[in-house]
Amino acid sequence: MQSKATTPEQYFSELPEDRKQAMLKLRNAIKENLPKGYEEVISYGMIGYVVPHSIYPAGYHCTPKLPLPFINLASQKNFIAVYHMGIYGNKNLLDWFVAEYPKHAKTKIDMGKGCLRFKKMDDIPFELIGELATKISVKDWITIYEQNWRSRVK
Repeated sequence: MQSKATTPEQYFSELPEDRKQAMLKLRNAIKENLPKGYEEVISYGMIGYVVPHSIYPAGYHCTPKLPLPFINLASQKNFIAVYHMGIYGNKNLLDWFVAEYPKHAKTKIDMGKGCLRFKKMDDIPFELIGELATKISVKDWITIYEQNWRSRVK
């Protein structure tokens, strides 16, 4: 479900009460740990952490007018989602996360290519998500993104 909010504050104000605390806690875990240079925005109707055009003018190849996405948070119909492009684009990071997850959570991981889904708010491993946010600097993310994009264009 994409929000029509235009600011992160508006996005959070529109959340249902049963989701608001978990989403705010996720936001804090990410913001407190995210390397310098990423910016919080509304992206694709979700909370987004992006590489701004001031750092990466080319933007996102699918829609160059948008900044390069890195992490998104969303309150979906049946779950809270964390979309992390780094675990989609970096196998070593994915392997690390999958190995660490059972140490921080009592439930089985519910995951797509870069999407983590949490159906129960009490099952969210906030500390692990915060640690995940530390793992890729803006410079490293641009390198990973460009390497993956070039390999698909060929």
